Amino acid sequence: MVGGGIFAVLGLSIELARGAAPIAFLIAGGVALLTATSYARLSVAYPSRGGTVTFLNETFGSGIFVGGLNVLLWLSYVVMISLYAAAFAGYADSLLPGPPSAVVDHLLLSGVIIVIAVLNIARASVVGRAEEWIVAAKVAILLLVVAAAFHGVHPSHLSPHAWPDPLAIVGGGMVIFVAYEGFELISNAAEDVRNPRRTLPLALYISVGFTIALYVLVSIVTVGTLTITQVRGASSYVLAVAARPSLGQVGFVLVAVAALLSTTSAINATLYGSARLSWTIARSGELPEAFDKKVWDRPVEGLLVTTGLTLVVANAFNLNSIALTGSAAFLIIFAAVNIAAARLAKRRTQRALAVAAAVACAASLVALILEERSRNLWGVVIVGGLVGGSFAMEALYRKVTHRVIPAHIATARR
Repeated sequence: MVGGGIFAVLGLSIELARGAAPIAFLIAGGVALLTATSYARLSVAYPSRGGTVTFLNETFGSGIFVGGLNVLLWLSYVVMISLYAAAFAGYADSLLPGPPSAVVDHLLLSGVIIVIAVLNIARASVVGRAEEWIVAAKVAILLLVVAAAFHGVHPSHLSPHAWPDPLAIVGGGMVIFVAYEGFELISNAAEDVRNPRRTLPLALYISVGFTIALYVLVSIVTVGTLTITQVRGASSYVLAVAARPSLGQVGFVLVAVAALLSTTSAINATLYGSARLSWTIARSGELPEAFDKKVWDRPVEGLLVTTGLTLVVANAFNLNSIALTGSAAFLIIFAAVNIAAARLAKRRTQRALAVAAAVACAASLVALILEERSRNLWGVVIVGGLVGGSFAMEALYRKVTHRVIPAHIATARR
């Protein structure tokens, strides 16, 4: 969960929520925690590598509605990779001499996507083996920044006088929601862990709880040490700037390097996972059969298509629109998963909790769209296009091919 998201969209969230950024992070974390309870129950009920795809197929069947949601999930990962690549470019450019350059940013973000895709095709696993060390390093650096910068926090920056209206606070929280969404991938490990009934819920709750605490602390020191003008001037690499007052240029470089490692590993993990996700969706009859074929025991067709789409999205849209699209798409998907959990629930309290989580996702989505329509109308249009396009693509594909879920692929209910 502590991946490229916090480095990518921290500045955008603070620009919206201002002094109430810690509250915004708590709101987003609360929505994530509520949804994690649904994932915990569904992971136990349907343990498989399909994760979200399996939950939706098992609950709602294999119709166009679920197919559209699954395509939206795949496209959401394309958006997430684009977000990480944009963050990589922002931090990499901040380490280069001279002022930031749009041309350099496009070259950097395209380069990192292509290099990671080639590594996946070549079956290189260096980045994968280093993942645990990268995670440990970036968490340690974030905690160091929090500890070092805390004494320099100006309480006036966080006072209610520095808060915007409630809609902007919720909007700021939902922009950062993409930094929380990684918990849903935990459910994909159901077939690979011992005692999944105990391990998966614990993994979900501990991960979300720890991440909420860490992100709130990061937002406190960032807002508390920088002015909104400073945040706006360095939005794409604001965490590195926040480290400078307490740790100097060494802190700036340290955070920038952590961001480069973090976003690179996030691109690798998400590209690797999204290629397999597209393979899983194709196996369930909701994407073309080309995605269902493997080369060298890897879903190369899905990887190449995902890479190509990512290059288009990352270069065509700005960071704000990408972050908005990612958050909105995952809120829609999570609302559906929460409804699935409500239908599965046998106890009234479990059902009420799942319904509350679905309502929280829906309300958060509405707040995000209402807040963004005045400042980023083009981004709202992109969200509508992504959602509508996902369902239109699925409907057209089903009409042309008449393809349905193969009986031997469908997961047996448990």
